[in-house]
Amino acid sequence: MTLPVISIITIVFNGEKYLDQTIRSVLDQNYPSVQYIIIDGGSTDDSLNIIKKYEKDLYLWISEKDKGISDAFNKGIARATGDIIGIINADDWYEPETFNRVAQEMGDADICFGDVQFWKNGQKEFIQKGNLKLLSKEITIIHPTVFVKRQMYETYGGFDLQYRCAMDYDLLLKLKVNQRRFRYLPFTLANMRWGGLSDSSWKTGCRETMEIKNKYFPEHTLRHRIYYLKHISAIQIAKTLSQLKLGFITRIYRKLFAPVKKVYNN
Repeated sequence: MTLPVISIITIVFNGEKYLDQTIRSVLDQNYPSVQYIIIDGGSTDDSLNIIKKYEKDLYLWISEKDKGISDAFNKGIARATGDIIGIINADDWYEPETFNRVAQEMGDADICFGDVQFWKNGQKEFIQKGNLKLLSKEITIIHPTVFVKRQMYETYGGFDLQYRCAMDYDLLLKLKVNQRRFRYLPFTLANMRWGGLSDSSWKTGCRETMEIKNKYFPEHTLRHRIYYLKHISAIQIAKTLSQLKLGFITRIYRKLFAPVKKVYNN
């Protein structure tokens, strides 16, 4: 059996704090057919020295200014030649057997995805289960766990530059409405830290999510507006409870009532 070549893209801008861990999580995979691409946005910290340390193990890397996250993603995709493309940002990292699981389980699917372990202040917080059924409502498939066959990008294009936070949601919803084949892998494939752009700019992410749903399902714009208002209210309440040291209330709600399953580590 010929193993598929997996192209991995990491984008980074001044990400020296966690970049080494991200790179190691790719290079330490027990998988022989990896093509690793790093797209740097013109970092001025120690990121370039970290990249150069691993230069011999990379397929290629570039460092130049870009037009944002979507543009950086697209630069990597344009250079990737593997059968399957995964994207991991410079503050996230893969689980050790992720690539083997993807190669073994993807089969005739066009996209596969799994679960993600979230971390907060250096501690595991919860595992979020990937969920295709709820994707039309909100972002229920988290991008570090997503692997897409290169042909999908060739057919449907890359990431839309107009989105600052929810560009991954736009891509996934576009693939779903075009009836491409998704496959859920019931494993934790990647790790994410709270504090990235989508976390710090959560209101922008919520607004973009609503706009993307309106684009693909224009007949439901009122429903999307109501869901948007409920969603930002729920997030704001959760943040307020956390500030008041009442975060356990949010945990109880998520465990018992939230449609997207979150498994807390303690």
